[in-house]
Amino acid sequence: MDTAEDVALPAELVARLRARWQLLIDIAVWGDIKSEQLGLLTRLRKRILELGERLKSLDADRAWIPKRRERIKNLLGSCLSARDTLLQTERAAQGVTGGRDLEALSQVLVDLHRIMTTELQEHENAWAETLQVLNKGSLEDEEDEEDA
Repeated sequence: MDTAEDVALPAELVARLRARWQLLIDIAVWGDIKSEQLGLLTRLRKRILELGERLKSLDADRAWIPKRRERIKNLLGSCLSARDTLLQTERAAQGVTGGRDLEALSQVLVDLHRIMTTELQEHENAWAETLQVLNKGSLEDEEDEEDA
C-alpha cells in the first residue's frame, strides 16, 4: 500500500494537540501570568506560536511527496521539530513565576509533553519500523539489479 493517507496522524490526536495548543496560546496572551525577567513573556508567546506552526506541520498533506519512504521521513522530521520546539517552550515557561494562570499554563504544557512523548512517540516508532522495512527492501532491489 503506497497511499499518502497511511502516513498521517489520526485526526483525533491532531484535534487534541490543537485544542491543547489553543488553550496554551489563550493563557499566554489573555491569561494572568507574570515573570520577573524582562521580555520573557514575549519570548514565551513567540515560542508558543512556533509550536503551533510545528504542530500544524504534523497534519500537513504529504500527498505531493511521491514516495512513501520520503513521506515518512518528512513526517518523522516534523515530529522531531515539534518535540524540540515544545522543549524550548517548556524552558521559556520556567521563567513564569506568578499569576492566577500559572498552574493552568504548567498543566497544559505537561499535557502536551505527555501526548507528544507517549502517543506521538508510538506512531513515530511504527513509522520508523516501516521506514526500516522500506529501506531494507530498496537495498535488496539494488542488490537484485546488480546481480542481473
